[in-house]
Amino acid sequence: MALDLMAAFTELPPPIDYVLPNMVAGTVGALVSPGGAGKSMLALQLAAQIAGGPDLLEIGEFPTGQVVYLPAEDPPSAIHHRLHALGAHLSAAERQAVADGLLIEPLIGKCPNIMTASWFDALNRAAEGRRLMILDTLRRFHIEEENASGPMAQVVGHMEAIAADTGCSVVFLHHASKSAAMMGSGDQQQASRGSSVLVDNIRWQSYLSGMTQGEAEILGVDDCQRGYFVRFGVSKANYGAPFQELWFRRHDGGVLKPAVLERQCKVKRRQREEA
Repeated sequence: MALDLMAAFTELPPPIDYVLPNMVAGTVGALVSPGGAGKSMLALQLAAQIAGGPDLLEIGEFPTGQVVYLPAEDPPSAIHHRLHALGAHLSAAERQAVADGLLIEPLIGKCPNIMTASWFDALNRAAEGRRLMILDTLRRFHIEEENASGPMAQVVGHMEAIAADTGCSVVFLHHASKSAAMMGSGDQQQASRGSSVLVDNIRWQSYLSGMTQGEAEILGVDDCQRGYFVRFGVSKANYGAPFQELWFRRHDGGVLKPAVLERQCKVKRRQREEA
């Protein structure tokens, strides 16, 4: 439908509806991180919050709604462990709210392929009436060459079609490239593995990066402890004000909660001068 330009010029637009920090409802986005950083647990916690649970991550309050989380990498037993660990941080009422608002359907072994008509229709039906759909991970939902811009544009286009048809935001989990993981540059837009289309053609990209040795020194974290800390932020947002990145600490079962860290540069410099 063509826009009414005169109405757009003169009528006040409605407030932008954000489903996640800087992510507009009804668009496609990505959560990028190296393997083993904890992105599946982060995705589960985000899904639980939008489904009606508490803001354990302290990312801010957002409107709630029905959520569908489709993990295609992990077996049901692994997801059960994550849910059990997360449940320890929820009240009885919060557990019930999440159970009512969140649908989790493991797809491991089912070879979902968004490029086929049957799977596209199934994913479109799953998104109907929901505020957020999470695909874990992108590589499990297609069989195309990830370094080829044409096929990746088609994959992203299929997700956009689902979002446009249903109004449901689609977030796909994706691995960072090997070079980004090795160089500690997972917070950059181009840290995403594969074609640049996977960044350029989406409206939102977030990241989860492990703490580097240099960051541990600056923040006063012992090297043996830095594996417990990860950094979350938004590397691409076409809408909204910049999002202040957050440090999380892994707790029992992998549950992520905000970490309180302070820069130690001045302290170390003073110690060197006194020595």
